Amino acid sequence: PLTSQVKNKAPAEVQITAEQLLREAKERELELLPPPPQQKITDVEELNDYKLRKRKTFEDNIRKNRTVISNWIKYAQWEESLKEIQRARSIYERALDVDYRNVTLWLKYAEMEMKNRQVNHARNIWDRAITTLPRVNQFWYKYTYMEEMLGNVAGSRQVFERWMEWQPEEQAWHSYINFELRYKEVDRARTIYERYILFSALQHLPNVQFNHRSFFNIPVLVIVHPDVKNWIKYARFEEKHSYFAHARKVYERAVEFFGEEHMDEHLYVAFAKFEENQKEFERVRVIYKYALDRIPKQEAQNLFKNYTIFEKKFGDRRGIEDIIVSKRRFQYEEEVKANPHNYDAWFDYLRLVESDADAETVREVYERAIANVPPIQEKRHWKRYIYLWINYALYEELEAKASKRTRQVYQACVELIPHKKFTFAKIWLLYAQFEIRQKNLPLARRALGTSIGKCPKNKLFKGYIELELQLREFDRCRKLYEKFLEFAPENCTSWIKFAELETILGDIDRARAIYELAIGQPRLDMPEVLWKSYIDFEIEQEEYEKTRNLYRRLLQRTQHVKVWISFAQFELSAGREESLSRCRQIYEEANKAMRNCEEKEERVMLLESWRNFEEEFGTDTTKERIDKLMPEKIKKRRKLQAEDGSDAGWEEYYDYIFPEDTANQPNLKLLAMAKLWKKQQQESEAAQMDPDKDIDESQS
Repeated sequence: PLTSQVKNKAPAEVQITAEQLLREAKERELELLPPPPQQKITDVEELNDYKLRKRKTFEDNIRKNRTVISNWIKYAQWEESLKEIQRARSIYERALDVDYRNVTLWLKYAEMEMKNRQVNHARNIWDRAITTLPRVNQFWYKYTYMEEMLGNVAGSRQVFERWMEWQPEEQAWHSYINFELRYKEVDRARTIYERYILFSALQHLPNVQFNHRSFFNIPVLVIVHPDVKNWIKYARFEEKHSYFAHARKVYERAVEFFGEEHMDEHLYVAFAKFEENQKEFERVRVIYKYALDRIPKQEAQNLFKNYTIFEKKFGDRRGIEDIIVSKRRFQYEEEVKANPHNYDAWFDYLRLVESDADAETVREVYERAIANVPPIQEKRHWKRYIYLWINYALYEELEAKASKRTRQVYQACVELIPHKKFTFAKIWLLYAQFEIRQKNLPLARRALGTSIGKCPKNKLFKGYIELELQLREFDRCRKLYEKFLEFAPENCTSWIKFAELETILGDIDRARAIYELAIGQPRLDMPEVLWKSYIDFEIEQEEYEKTRNLYRRLLQRTQHVKVWISFAQFELSAGREESLSRCRQIYEEANKAMRNCEEKEERVMLLESWRNFEEEFGTDTTKERIDKLMPEKIKKRRKLQAEDGSDAGWEEYYDYIFPEDTANQPNLKLLAMAKLWKKQQQESEAAQMDPDKDIDESQS
């Protein structure tokens, strides 16, 4: 066979896919399809011929796919348009034989009968529909609406009753209630509400066995948990129609119905608002408090909010404070549940409870708080916890006035603390002070003695000694000081207090012996304070020779400048004729002793103190001499090094050059020459800047 020769076999510039070809063919098919011609029927024969062709087309479509219900509906609607009602009914019936569960088919069938005013046929279809498909609410709605539009109220009520037997959803019951209300049948609506509440309960637990008591008199469904909103709607219905007593009874039945196991805040809020509208404010307050005491706090947020608004509107200050306290108490409960060892939250909670609760409630919260013992036996973890016990004891003593319980709290606390690892002196001292307030001195001494025996501490000794001092038991104080100094011989404060006690008692020799023992200790925490106290003691006793000996003994141990200055001031204040010479001699000795001192600032301090002394008590000769001893202050530079040894630059510092030091004489001469040269330079510069002034000076 002959084939066409393709001359240009190169690919086309625009490539076309097979999908694009098919899409264009489909689009062009629709475009090129000519519209059906307008057919004008002029006689009966043409009409019959048209009907025959059309029916044949519909039947062919149905024969091809019987399950496509839209073909049946189009066929029936076409027959209906020709007023062929019998044929349309036949088509619908044939379609129902194919698929009787199709809701649209039943609706179109019934609408056709209603449109053509075939009421009995429509009733028949609705009856068949609700019998076949009773759970399709649309059938029931349209059936009742049709009967109501026809004015057949009794028939519509009968349909509703048949519908209610199937226990439909909530909206169906409300439709029935609204139907009765439209015809002012309030009693019937109330009865429907009663049945609806019962059915709603049955829907939640259909297998629950009930006794034969009347539900309307005594609710027996207290073990079920239906929806609260049904009760609320029922009560609002009664309120709307001004049956306030009935509305209150509905709310009360609802509260009894749900019991305390299935309480819901929405019910109590609605109940309270109803009573608020009736101006029953005391009843409102009782309802809110009853609900808040029984509903879990995390489920009562809306209840708290509405109660607060109510108290702000109608309550007094006390009522507002009560609701705020309840809300804060809930917050603290949540905090301590989340972290039981959050002692700050416990403190806040206890402070709140103490301000607005009875003693038993406060004790209960305290017991819960102290039960949370720190898991680690380290003192830093117990510091906040121990204050729970202290506050508990103080509350029992001061607020509850229960001394016996207070003693039990203190004893339980001291038994709980691990004294071998650490202790708290505050607890022992508070316990002893409590017993003193109860006039029970033996128990107070026993508590402090036990504390010193188990876990001696400086604070315990001091507290015990202070107690005995207040009681004027000086022999006990001496024994306690002896025990204290055996426990802590390096504590200078204890030595000083012991010596002061003996001084007050007039035993000077014992006080001096205590001071001698103290300064003879190999290790002291504040030796300068101890020496100063000893020296002041001898000065008060006017033992000046012993004071000088003490200063000499102290200078053998240290050459500190303050000791020399204090020694000189002591000699000055001795008040004798040779005091000035003695004081000057001390300054001379100190100056000689501190020539080799590395700290030049201390030597400068000594010389300044000496100069002040000479300015007040000295002569011109001594003043001139001390002025010659004063050092020169010069600025120097020194090299700095970083931590890694690298060069960190230079810094300036001040140094002192003393005239007495022979090694510094060349430096002083060099410094004087430098100052003279600088002065000459300044004078020469001034002469160059003002030559006329020099001429005038030469002429003059």
